Amino acid sequence: MDSGTLLSRLMDVRRTSEVLIEPLEAEDLCLQGMADASPPKWHLAHTTWFFETFVLIPHCPDYERADPRWNYLFNSYYDAVGPRQPRPQRGLLSRPPMAEVIAWRHKVNQALEHLLKRSGDSPWLELVELGLQHEQQHQELMLMDLLDAFSRQPLEPAYRTDWQEPAGASNDGTAPVWLECAGGLVEIGQDIQHHNTHHSHRFHFDNEEPRHRVWLEPYALADRLVSNGEYKAFIEDGGYERPELWMSEGWAICSERQWKAPRYWRQQLDPPAWSWEFTLAGRCPLEAHRPVRHLSWFEADAYARWAGSRLPTEAEWETAALEQGQQLKQSHAELWQWTASPYRPYPGFQAAQGAVGEYNGKFMTSQFVLRGSSQLTPKGHARNTYRNFFAPSSRWMAAGLRLAR
Repeated sequence: MDSGTLLSRLMDVRRTSEVLIEPLEAEDLCLQGMADASPPKWHLAHTTWFFETFVLIPHCPDYERADPRWNYLFNSYYDAVGPRQPRPQRGLLSRPPMAEVIAWRHKVNQALEHLLKRSGDSPWLELVELGLQHEQQHQELMLMDLLDAFSRQPLEPAYRTDWQEPAGASNDGTAPVWLECAGGLVEIGQDIQHHNTHHSHRFHFDNEEPRHRVWLEPYALADRLVSNGEYKAFIEDGGYERPELWMSEGWAICSERQWKAPRYWRQQLDPPAWSWEFTLAGRCPLEAHRPVRHLSWFEADAYARWAGSRLPTEAEWETAALEQGQQLKQSHAELWQWTASPYRPYPGFQAAQGAVGEYNGKFMTSQFVLRGSSQLTPKGHARNTYRNFFAPSSRWMAAGLRLAR
């Protein structure tokens, strides 16, 4: 691993996080719309806390840490590090002010630069890489959290009025093409990192390991994502009023929360119709050809059942992405795609030692896997083996669906 290249990438990522808040007003920085989301200021502080806690304090004896109380404010879920501010109350953290958070970020950047220039091959290099990738995850989360918060604002503000949607493949009105996959004994996942002592491989998270074999029966995957127009037909056919299409837990949540359509769809009143969608550009016309997004797993699963299909397993998705290549449209840079697979450890999975081992492994329960990447995913952060995961009722993320059968 080249520490100079790593330093350059690290500083680019750190700058990008600050560029992302430039369109915001000061009042937006502590905005938290719901318990599952976090304010922009918290994202910037937490990613800085991560580098300070896991890289600088253990490996730089002369580093002067920030106010120790900030450990409580900006820890996310690392129980081994100590207690933390309850997630639903992160929007209360009006102090320290943003200027102090930015000054802290720059101080941490300087310390990281000094550390990386001092040594070209040290154990902390992998921690720096993990921190870089972790910050990219938070860049994507910050935009999804902002979309949620702005959607709750009566003025429906735009994050950026010049926000552009992907220009990728869309539904031209014809049925999807079914890509036939032979199945059989396949391999998915990544080789265990420490088997490669030269660090020549691309980065991956521990939950993508180890590479292992899976048996797949022959299957077919739709070549594109389900569109808004197709999903509207599900709604018009009573999709949200037919319990036989839904998992029991999903039907209970759908009824309790009065779901009638995807998370950010908006109705015109006269005549009643789903005509608008709230986006990072504000309220926009709902375009039938674009892929439907901001669905929970329960909605994706109910739609698939209504359509006489199902969701793909993560092994089916990864194998098709590798074998079908360009034929599998919208596999990346459009939307995360729900799979039928619960988020569980691969055979032989081992979490990293120490507190950073809490990064992925502790969440391997009550969640479902999403594959691919979205338009919000930072460039270079997507790969076919990436395992994103959320609770099946979550729908503020940039998530859509692809059918399988």
